Amino acid sequence: MRPVAITVSELNKYIKDKVDGDEYLNYVYVKGEISNFKHHYTGHMYFTLKDEKSLIKCVMFKSSTTTLNFIPKDGMKVFVFGTVAVYEAGGSYQIYCKAMEEDGVGDLYREYERLKNKLEEEGLFNESHKKKIPLMPKTIGVLTSLTGAVIRDIINVSTRRNPNVNIKLYPIPVQGKGSETKIVEAIRFMNEKNISDVIILARGGGSIEDLWPFNEEIVARAIYESQIPIISAIGHETDFTIADFVADLRAPTPSAAAELAQTDVYEMQKKIEAYQQRCKQALNKKVEVIKLRYEKVISSRIFKQPMQKINEKYVYIDSKIKVLESEIQKKIAESKSKAGNYFTRLDTLSPLKTLTRGYSVTEHNEKVIKSIKEVKENDEIRIRLEDGHIEAKVINVKQNK
Repeated sequence: MRPVAITVSELNKYIKDKVDGDEYLNYVYVKGEISNFKHHYTGHMYFTLKDEKSLIKCVMFKSSTTTLNFIPKDGMKVFVFGTVAVYEAGGSYQIYCKAMEEDGVGDLYREYERLKNKLEEEGLFNESHKKKIPLMPKTIGVLTSLTGAVIRDIINVSTRRNPNVNIKLYPIPVQGKGSETKIVEAIRFMNEKNISDVIILARGGGSIEDLWPFNEEIVARAIYESQIPIISAIGHETDFTIADFVADLRAPTPSAAAELAQTDVYEMQKKIEAYQQRCKQALNKKVEVIKLRYEKVISSRIFKQPMQKINEKYVYIDSKIKVLESEIQKKIAESKSKAGNYFTRLDTLSPLKTLTRGYSVTEHNEKVIKSIKEVKENDEIRIRLEDGHIEAKVINVKQNK
């Protein structure tokens, strides 16, 4: 005999009644680590509480969040107090949290901070090491999951911006144990084969556990050692992994990474056309200026009657020569007048001029005698007159009384 079947709704209602009627489940005090935390715009908080073996969904309504003295984050270890209830429509159960206390930072978060500080001290995040993203890469290498929206978004954005770009996909596991090894192998393979001009390392959003392969040290060092520039696009805009800090450029989303990796050729074409137009306008303006100058020159009097200007210069030069000749003659006359005055004064002072007035000059041994002390009796002397000289001998020397 076939048992009587019940509906899904009836089964969920039965389970809900059982849970609601369990006094122990009405007041639970649970310790665990927060993951998948979301603070809804309504003020409600949705998250998962987990330990090493299991997890449970939690919700904390806005009316209860006012009691919190800290901001919950992924990776935090907390104590929650609340009620276990069944969501009948979804057939799931969760904790409706009434209070929450912080129990320190979770293990994953502590490991994240430890590695982040270590690599930062080693200089792996330094801007000086980051490589420049090429302006127009011919080939873009993409390291992500083979399925999902990420690769479709990257292909759509890249080909829309440049239909001729080549996209080389190297499929990698983006979460789970051993994913970090596969990521490192992919990065090294792309470098060894020199497959692309730039690499996009991407995956969609997720919890800190889902994103953890991108927080592994071997992945960080593989990114740092890559000779090909790497753009990271891990998770959502609010997610930051170690890979983001080491990468040459971080994009908030995979679509944004595609935009950063590939210049929009249509926008560039518009800029080139605008630049060409500005150059053409500038050249036309320059031609107009030269044309106006040319027309001004050919219409000028000197261009039409060049000899007239030359003759004017001749007249000007002749006038200057006449002025110069007049000045020279004037200077010569002044010089002659001064020379005549000098000659007159010299003639007046000349000893020969004195002789013409009846005076004489007496010499002894070819020296003019100025005193009786310069001669003695019997000395031969010469007396110079205007028309000759007299040879004589001193008979007597007398001094004036």
